[in-house]
Amino acid sequence: MPKGKIRTIRAEDLYHFQSISDVRISPTGKHAIFTVQRVERKTEKKYTNLWIIAIDSGAVRQFTHGDQSDSLPRWSPDGSRIAFLSNRKDPEKPSQIYLISMDGGEAYPLSDILGRIGSLVWSPDGKRLLCTVCKTDAEVLEREKDTQKKKLGVVDRRYDRVFYKLDGFGYLPHERWHIWTVDARSGRARQLTDHPVFDEQFPAWSPDGKWIAFTSNRSANPDFELDAVDLFVMPAQGGEFRRIPTPVGQKLLPSFSPDGRWIAYYGVEGEAVEYKNDSLWVVPADGSEAPHNLTGKYDLNVSAWTINDLSQPELMPASWSNDSQRLYFPVTLHGSSLLKSINLQGEDLQTVLGDEGVVGAFSFDREQQRMAYFFGSMQDPCQVYLKEKTSNQPRPLTRFNDWLKETDLGQIETVWFKGPQNNDLQGWILKPPNFDPEKKYPSILYIHGGPMTQYGYFFMHEFYYLAAQGYVVYFCNPRGGRGYGEAHTKAIWGDWGNADYADLMVWADYMAGQTYIDPARMGVTGGSYGGYMTVWIIGHTQRFRAAVTARCVSNFTSMWGSSDFNWTFQHELQAGAPFEDLQKYWDLSPIKYIGSAQTPTLVMHNEMDHRCPIEQGEQVFVALKRLGVETEMVRFPDEFHGLSRAGRTDRRIARLNHILRWFDKFMKN
Repeated sequence: MPKGKIRTIRAEDLYHFQSISDVRISPTGKHAIFTVQRVERKTEKKYTNLWIIAIDSGAVRQFTHGDQSDSLPRWSPDGSRIAFLSNRKDPEKPSQIYLISMDGGEAYPLSDILGRIGSLVWSPDGKRLLCTVCKTDAEVLEREKDTQKKKLGVVDRRYDRVFYKLDGFGYLPHERWHIWTVDARSGRARQLTDHPVFDEQFPAWSPDGKWIAFTSNRSANPDFELDAVDLFVMPAQGGEFRRIPTPVGQKLLPSFSPDGRWIAYYGVEGEAVEYKNDSLWVVPADGSEAPHNLTGKYDLNVSAWTINDLSQPELMPASWSNDSQRLYFPVTLHGSSLLKSINLQGEDLQTVLGDEGVVGAFSFDREQQRMAYFFGSMQDPCQVYLKEKTSNQPRPLTRFNDWLKETDLGQIETVWFKGPQNNDLQGWILKPPNFDPEKKYPSILYIHGGPMTQYGYFFMHEFYYLAAQGYVVYFCNPRGGRGYGEAHTKAIWGDWGNADYADLMVWADYMAGQTYIDPARMGVTGGSYGGYMTVWIIGHTQRFRAAVTARCVSNFTSMWGSSDFNWTFQHELQAGAPFEDLQKYWDLSPIKYIGSAQTPTLVMHNEMDHRCPIEQGEQVFVALKRLGVETEMVRFPDEFHGLSRAGRTDRRIARLNHILRWFDKFMKN
């Protein structure tokens, strides 16, 4: 064990981690504010407070206190006040907008809106706040007024829309998301848009405060024309919209240039082409010219997302240079989430930050001399960092989770290897603490979800925990994922279980050839799409000694219409509806091949999973039981799809211990 390292990762460490988000530097560049989430072990509740850094002195202190959720801190243009959302008044009701002086003192409520508040943006003159609001349904408000009705709860739910539920939230309200402004002095709230069918999203101020840009799908049937998202501009006081002509496709996070001439946004051109890279586009704010894709020729995916189980990197709008000639934006590449910049002509692409790590939220001060940002790595879940224009060397401003310095995480190695078609693949090998190259170790292949995402240089508590129990943990980014170009992602479009399976088997072959690996004690696991691949694998090979499939996809036929993603799996399958193309659904379903399974398999699923409904796991469990294959099913009540990242902590710990128990049973005992 390295000098000074006295412990290894434990499952219960999930109670000790503090997670950072919403990093924002002040306009003066003298302070940075951010949120920190903690878990109270006794109640299993999670609380979030604001913290602040005095950049010149390095002093870090907690800015708000209490058992509540404080989020979305936003500096006023002059840096004197901070607006944020909080549920401190009533944790059972949606958060409201609060204001607090930079000099301290008590935060006070600004809004009293009957509904959920989304984005929060100060007007350039500091007089108003721009936000999105989804009002509380009238029937819910009525029930809240009647004690007996409130006690009895919901009697029924009635929907005429296709997308009526959302994983992580539950059943959706009938109200839609609309744009509001709130007076920063009086708190008077004003609704600027309203429609029973259409949502408005991602509102952004023009630099003169006279206009608001936003995106909206205003097609005849938005639930079936998902890619008909347009870019709009409207007067800041509300009124008639002006549509800016753009190619059909998804669009998000518009941002005006400082001179007001341009609007940047992220988007994809085309319908049902989710495999395409998200790109950075610019279009004249007056719509006088066609949009220009600045990043298309570079084969880069604009995103901040790299898989982890502790801290979620925030996708920020493109940030403009003060002269309106350059933009800063994130990309996922080779296991990292980088911050890049490009000029207005789509030339001079540069990497600004992020070697072997993940850049999340980033923001500049008014003069763009300083930038504060979120950064995570394989050794550290997240810190706030500072990059100064006068220095090439970023420096950390925080030291959360400092106890990790006394923890032996094991040794991790990056590997590039060749796939079955001579394609380049990237993987990582995590060796246990006190690794002995003369020993033969059991190993676990991890397969990521998505599939259109990536593993990479980001802290994974789950991996370190299993490595601490004596397993070599290895993971890679097979075809179908992000970070390696559009062709890499498209390789499994409409063809899950082919190129991805071949890549994973080559990776397993590579590991089996390592002198420290026991080829008779190799396990496999994954969640969501990774759960799909795990079930696919046990139906196609007996090379693994044990398997754990979590929140899996097993039968596309029954998943069509039952997932919150609903009918849209037709895109990924490149098929019609099941009643039009049943054979394609069946051929791509792992349950078709389950009759060949012999691998002892633990099936884990979350009972409130709307993304991959629990019947998907139930089918696998019953089939394995019927076949006489050793299996168990573990169900987690009241948990959505993302239990492993955001679920109740005691259930996350139980989940890890079940995984360990199952692999120990077949690969150690």
